[in-house]
Amino acid sequence: MAILKPKIQTFEDLFLMKMQVIYDVESEILKALPKMIKKATDPDLEKALSGHLAETEIQKERVEQIFDMVGAKPKKMACAAIRGLVADAEDVIAMKPPSELLDAALIGAARSVEHFEMSKYMAAISWAEALGHADAAKLLETTLEEERSADLKLVEAAETVNERALETVIGDEDEDE
Repeated sequence: MAILKPKIQTFEDLFLMKMQVIYDVESEILKALPKMIKKATDPDLEKALSGHLAETEIQKERVEQIFDMVGAKPKKMACAAIRGLVADAEDVIAMKPPSELLDAALIGAARSVEHFEMSKYMAAISWAEALGHADAAKLLETTLEEERSADLKLVEAAETVNERALETVIGDEDEDE
């Protein structure tokens, strides 16, 4: 599928542009999550990321359904922001911190992505409703709720991961004395 830059002349064009961006976002996340899962060492974090990978595949299919509902072909519009968020996670992975710190960093990166996605979906829901695309809005709301749930799972994983990360730092400081 080609990445394009649409002309925005109508509110419908604006909505379609948002859907093209969301389609790109979900595609990029599908590429990034397996790398993050592979590097995660905390079982709760790995479970949260793996579960969200499966959800993301379904979310991408929902976006394709929405394109069909509004009579448009699924197309992507490149989103620099998601590429930046993914690059941030890849940068931390490349620094090879201790596993406890890497898990904490992965959670931070994944939560940044979730919040970014939620903001995109909230705008798309509002626009779909304004345009009378009630069925599309319902699909978008389903995905928004999944994104919120994924964020909460990351928050839960962070409770133990952050504790272990802090213990690693404190343990290192004690060894230096």
